[in-house]
Amino acid sequence: MKLRQKFNRGLVATFALGLGGAGYYSHELLQRNAEEEVLQNARIMMVAASSIRDYTAGEIRPLLKEKMETEFHPQSVPAYAATTNFETMSKAFPDYTYREATLNPTNMRNRPNQAEDDIIKMFRADKEGKVTELVTKRTDVNGNVLLSLSRKFVATKPCLVCHGKVDDAPKPMLAKYGAANGFGWMEGEVIGAQIVTVPMSVPLGRARHVLLLFIGSLAGIFGAIFLVLNLLLHLIVIRPVVKMAGIASAVSLGNRDAPEYVKPGDDEVASLSESFNRMRRSMDSALDMLEGDGR
Repeated sequence: MKLRQKFNRGLVATFALGLGGAGYYSHELLQRNAEEEVLQNARIMMVAASSIRDYTAGEIRPLLKEKMETEFHPQSVPAYAATTNFETMSKAFPDYTYREATLNPTNMRNRPNQAEDDIIKMFRADKEGKVTELVTKRTDVNGNVLLSLSRKFVATKPCLVCHGKVDDAPKPMLAKYGAANGFGWMEGEVIGAQIVTVPMSVPLGRARHVLLLFIGSLAGIFGAIFLVLNLLLHLIVIRPVVKMAGIASAVSLGNRDAPEYVKPGDDEVASLSESFNRMRRSMDSALDMLEGDGR
């Protein structure tokens, strides 16, 4: 195998290992950054939903208090207000959703689906109450990756005014929703979860694009380095060695008129050419002495 081939094989192997390592760690870093970006968006949505709930409880409910004695207005319910606001937003961003899933809801639109039910069960399984927030990922039927940020709902005393005993519930609410669902909650019980779902397709797509650009840039840089190193190898090492090998071959066949090869410079190849020429002159002198003795 020629010197150039050995050099190029080593260079390609080194590049392949370097590119593989850089690609792997870059992929992991970009994936983490994409997930953190999505999670940040989910947290912003969660804070927005909580703000709507607080505003409804503090500002809207007092205004409707008198009307609620004769007619139930769901606009006074924080969960209804937050959910309705985000349903309006989802018309522009259909993949972004906010849900207040409840195991035993008054309003059936809050009944959890399978994925939401699993999240609520995880909160309920935490008997010590240490888990207040969950981050989960799932893939929908279209193959899109969705990230969900969930916070548990715990029944409090104000909740029991409407969701405790059926007999204690406001009559207008019973008239609107009936007495079959949404009652029997216990104080301190995990009864549901706030769930914000955000698609990861856009950040993951950007991460893939950046990764391809990065890998492509590395490949381009390697290609340029590969050409430059091969050119330097040819000019500095291979061409002088080939010339010296040609001269050595000619001399070995008896051609004493073959010219000397002088490599300018003070590098190792120049030193080799000087030593080669000195060896040749010594050999010529030895041959002349032998021929003189023969005469």
